[in-house]
Amino acid sequence: MTGKNLAGKVAVVTGAASGVGKSIAERLAAEGARVVVADISAGGAQVAQDIGGFFIQGDSSRRADCRKLIDETLARYRTIHILVNNAGFQHVSPIEDFPEDIWDNMIAVMLTAPFLLTRYAWPAMKTQRWGRVINISSIHGQVASPHKAGYVSAKHGLIGLTRTAALEGGPFGITVNAICPAYVRTPLVNSQIADQARTRGIPTEEVIEKIMLEPAAVKRLIEPEEVAEFVAYLCSPPGGVFTGAALSMDLGWTAR
Repeated sequence: MTGKNLAGKVAVVTGAASGVGKSIAERLAAEGARVVVADISAGGAQVAQDIGGFFIQGDSSRRADCRKLIDETLARYRTIHILVNNAGFQHVSPIEDFPEDIWDNMIAVMLTAPFLLTRYAWPAMKTQRWGRVINISSIHGQVASPHKAGYVSAKHGLIGLTRTAALEGGPFGITVNAICPAYVRTPLVNSQIADQARTRGIPTEEVIEKIMLEPAAVKRLIEPEEVAEFVAYLCSPPGGVFTGAALSMDLGWTAR
């Protein structure tokens, strides 16, 4: 997809300081959108500067920061057309060792925050009768893997939220979809390798081959730019036919 299909549109992308979120912010800006880069990391300021966007720093596990993100966006641009709920993090450990505070934080960041941000942005989208909410779920929103109780639970829940919001948004021109990638080549995935090796008792060099790629038909990692391209498509006019979908980018994980 090329051109300026999103000229005049305002997009909010969470977790946009690096990885998939950064690529999404860059891609939407290239399509002409005015992009709000949201992240807990101050590194988001440089991303916003590079794409001509606006940076809002905050912790999406905090309700007040979710409210601030939408309020500041509305104060600056008067509306929101696109919301990409991308922020997230990983923790790998067996259930009996899974820290309760990390569970709480994972649910807050990857399930509660998308609900709150969608809720707060909803009136503007409803009034203008056009909106695109894109939730970055995961292949682990559709299938499970050991030692990822918090992540798998949050991502499964995010698909449920997606489907419910799609039913409510349809009459108002709001589409809501979840993208479910397999492993993407990001700093977040790279940081998992040592954790996976530790919990499974295998060498780090075997993690990508035997854990991350073994279930896939196509043996490679997904690039962040490929996810960003899919997001841009869903925001384009042809992408308007999709809503309530959990869209797999899984290299064949679920073909079995």
